[in-house]
Amino acid sequence: MDNFVLKKAVGLLNYGGVIAYPSEAVFGLGCDPLNESAVLRLLAIKQRPVAKGLILIASHFNQLSAYISPLDTDILAKVNNTWPGPHTWVLPASRHAPKWLMGDHEGIAVRVTAHPIAAQLCAAFGGPLVSTSANKAGRTPCKTTMQIRLRLLSAIDFVVPGEIQNHKKPTVIKNALSDEIIRSA
Repeated sequence: MDNFVLKKAVGLLNYGGVIAYPSEAVFGLGCDPLNESAVLRLLAIKQRPVAKGLILIASHFNQLSAYISPLDTDILAKVNNTWPGPHTWVLPASRHAPKWLMGDHEGIAVRVTAHPIAAQLCAAFGGPLVSTSANKAGRTPCKTTMQIRLRLLSAIDFVVPGEIQNHKKPTVIKNALSDEIIRSA
């Protein structure tokens, strides 16, 4: 990713911006997960209720540690065996995890992304990002920058150019403790 684009995206994230960026299967909408106003704005853009909760993506597991409770070594090994990659896990949330991320759930959905642009954004930002599909609730997610420009450009602050990876559907979401599939791929 171009250094100018990266600096602009990170600057906007630091000031409460909402950006679009390519991820494994679709373009994502993201913001600073600790900025409640930014998260609520992102949810308003999507027309998604806060009760549903959101996913956090990171460039490495350490970026997620403040949001999750300590894990049993077997659970940690199971999760780490799928990362980086298109596997989202619901893990027990730490007491520091904001309710606006968890919604009505006790756990928090997290992923260490394998998409190089999304990972680079998280690394440059210095922490995880909210990651939700770039679309209004119930509509088809955007898969190209052109679709973002046509459907969401007026509502967001910036589009990070790039291509999605070749995954056909959004990532699978599983509960790490029970292995329950919450969303299949």
